[in-house]
Amino acid sequence: MTLTETAFQKCISPSCGAVFEVDDVLVTCRQCGDLLDVVYDWNRSQPPDSLRQFERDWRNRTDPLCFSGVWRFHSLLPFALREQVVTIGEGQTLLQPADSVGNYVGLNADRLFLQYEGLNPSGSFKDNGMSAAFTHARMIGARRAACASTGNTSASLAMYCAVTRRMQAIIFVGSGKISYGKLAQALDYGALTVQISGDFDDAMARVQEVSKKLGIYLVNSVNPFRLEGQKTIMFRVLEALRWEIPDWIIVPGGNLGNSSAFGKAFAELHALGLIDRIPRLAVINAAGANTLHELYEVRGVRWGAGKETDEAIDSYYQQLDDEQRKASTIASAIEINRPVNLRKCLRALDVCNGVVRQVTDQAILDAKAQVGAGGIGCEPASAASVAGARQLREEGLISQNDRVVCILTGHLLKDPNATIAYHTTDQQEFNRVLGNRGVQSAAFANRAVAVANDPDAIIKAIQLYS
Repeated sequence: MTLTETAFQKCISPSCGAVFEVDDVLVTCRQCGDLLDVVYDWNRSQPPDSLRQFERDWRNRTDPLCFSGVWRFHSLLPFALREQVVTIGEGQTLLQPADSVGNYVGLNADRLFLQYEGLNPSGSFKDNGMSAAFTHARMIGARRAACASTGNTSASLAMYCAVTRRMQAIIFVGSGKISYGKLAQALDYGALTVQISGDFDDAMARVQEVSKKLGIYLVNSVNPFRLEGQKTIMFRVLEALRWEIPDWIIVPGGNLGNSSAFGKAFAELHALGLIDRIPRLAVINAAGANTLHELYEVRGVRWGAGKETDEAIDSYYQQLDDEQRKASTIASAIEINRPVNLRKCLRALDVCNGVVRQVTDQAILDAKAQVGAGGIGCEPASAASVAGARQLREEGLISQNDRVVCILTGHLLKDPNATIAYHTTDQQEFNRVLGNRGVQSAAFANRAVAVANDPDAIIKAIQLYS
């Protein structure tokens, strides 16, 4: 059996639908310029009869593919042969019940779960997709790989290049638009880092142009193979819930790769008869980077509207240009005005009967503090999912007994400056880091207690604050 008999790439545009070989190196359709899917001939690829079959693979931990939280589900992303797979043990993540956070959101006990992707080797969800993209890059013999990044993609790309010794990593970042926690990873792992004048959207435009001219393999989530790896986050969620479907999946919305991948995962599982219903999807924008919310909830843009959708998107982007409006949020991982997977996300919202909300930086940091107090530290962008869940609960769209899964996309130490500023006693530092983002208070701050260098004073402070 050859690879082209089991998988191919297909344009997502209903009016185009052009098909390309799986080993073609593309990020958009050659005919119409729209995004591409990786599509499978399930009659040839032999998908599982039941999701419970994956429990057998979980027990076979000495097999590198079974150890991987991505490639354990190889039969649901069979674009590569087993011997072509690139894995470094990604996807060893957990779904954590979180009653204290659930209480903050307004849910009953045992109804809120946090899917913590910060346990991946590079500290974020990106490793799920990077493993799949690197596998495809290996298939086609790539020697260099590039990305634009607000931080997590660059860290993951640099790590895979360093560990596998297969490719050189080239990273495009905007000026001042990457946290030191993430930039440190890219530099330490030996990536060539190119800092350009501009923001993420500028870096994304340049990396696509340069990669095309120089024949560099692009690993941003416009790459359809990236999203195949990110589908597996949902497979692991279902696995942790013993294959029961939650009522809601809530995810931060930046470049919209995760939401797009999740929609594709559930559409495929449902079409294969492996699940009998699809959960609702909520995508949460930061208010300072709210393109999806503006288009979907305010301007009524929907999947399947054809030319009307394209015109609405183009009109909004022109407005951003005319007003010279740049994305601005403390949640740097989702600080994106022009999400490359916008159209795929519109499709996912259609598949999952989804909604979109925007939350302030204040709400994000308050939610982040609640997540941290529950024992799982996350970066600011991750907490957008919890802030969004709370907002949806206040609206009554989520009921107090719904089973809700919030995706935490990255580790606390990805962006420690925001955490320290929130909890600090130094008002000047608070204002410097957070004040220009509209954050006025730190209602859940855990402030350090300053005491004299004296045992009695220390004991008194402990007794006072314990």
